[in-house]
Formats: sequence, structure tokens, C-alpha cells
Amino acid sequence: MGSPTAAPHVYCFLVGNELIQVDFYQRAETLQQEGGQLMFDFDGDEMFHVDLEKTETIWRLPEFGEFASFEAQGALDNMAILKHNMEIDIETSLAPPEVTVFSEDPVELGDPNVLICYVDKFWPPMISITWLKNGQEVVDGVFETVYYPREDDTFRKFSYLPFVPTRGDYYDCRVEHWGLPKALLKHWEPQVPLPASESTETLVCALGLAVGIVGIVAGTVLIIKAMKMNSARNARGPL
Repeated sequence: MGSPTAAPHVYCFLVGNELIQVDFYQRAETLQQEGGQLMFDFDGDEMFHVDLEKTETIWRLPEFGEFASFEAQGALDNMAILKHNMEIDIETSLAPPEVTVFSEDPVELGDPNVLICYVDKFWPPMISITWLKNGQEVVDGVFETVYYPREDDTFRKFSYLPFVPTRGDYYDCRVEHWGLPKALLKHWEPQVPLPASESTETLVCALGLAVGIVGIVAGTVLIIKAMKMNSARNARGPL
């Protein structure tokens, strides 16, 4: 994911001349390669460089080696230091992503829709986003945007997955980034009401019927009581 590098160094100047030592270490994650280089330059011309694999000093002109020498092991020591510094720089400057998954439209079972995985506030801008459906990787139809810069120098990115909501299906957006100790899975599944079972429907009907019967009985009792009170008043007559 990117190629962090150590910057070249200018070590010394001579009167009227310029002697430069250039060394760096880099890693290219996309190529699964890493390595470095050490070279001495005098007034714009290479004097020698070190073959790091062979641990050998290679002079630009063989005659130079008759008047000077350079221990190739010193270049390996420099590479080890530069690699260590690079790892520290990477760790201290990483910004892990924030991940959110949502649907483009309100979810209706059977209606085509689009899932969106929004990955935000991460650095460096190298990230892997993968969709999983019921635990299996999905490739067809997936679309990703470019990296969009933010004002704080981090980045954001979107990944889109067309789908048809079906009861029982679930989805995960898997994000891998240097700032994460392991792959991050953001889970999503349709939030639709479950159908009421027959037993539930029967229970609801029974409760409704019971409430209705209680209401009828209570109403009947009140009517009878009111009629008795009215009869009693009529029997006493006016005072």
C-alpha cells in the first residue's frame, strides 16, 4: 500500500566541489517488494554504488577503486537504520479508517437497491474494500470511487454493491488498511418486520375477543344496575 521512502541525504561539500551521499529505503506493497540504494556522487557524476544483494562496492570506473575504498557492509548498516526509521514513520503517521454501511434507498424486500460502504478519515490513501454476502466474497457489480481528499489531509472513498433485499441474507463490508491491526468487518442486513406467526395471530385474536367480552359484560352490568336504581326511585314516588 504505497511506497514510503527515506529522503536522500547530502553529507558534505568540498571547496569548489560537491560530494553527495544518497541513500534511501523504500517499500512497494503493490509489488510486494522492498529495498534501498546507497550511492556517492561527485560533482554530478557517480563515483560508486553498493550492490546490496552481493554486499559489494561497484566503482563507476575501476581505476577509482585503486585510490579509495568503501566497506560495503556500511551500506547494509545504513539500510537497517533507514528501514527502522521508515517503520516508525509509518506507525506514527497512520490514520485508521472509519467505516459505515447503509442502503441508498429505504429497504423493501424484492426491490433492487444499492449498498454503500463509506470509508472515511484514513491515511495513507491505499486501502482494500471487499464485499461479502452471507460470508462469501462478491465481485460482480461492485464499483469503487477514487480517493477523495479531506481538508485534514486524510482521505475518503465509497464502494457500491447493487443487491436485491431478501429475507435471511446479510452483508459485510471488509476493509483492510495499514492503520488496522486486522481486517475490519462492517455488518449489515435488511431491517424489515418479521411476519406474525399463526400462533401469534391466534393469540392476538383471542385477546381481542376477551377484551370485547369483558366490555360487553361490564356494560350489561352497568345497564342492569342503572335500571334497578331507576325502578327504586319510581317506587318511592315524590316526597
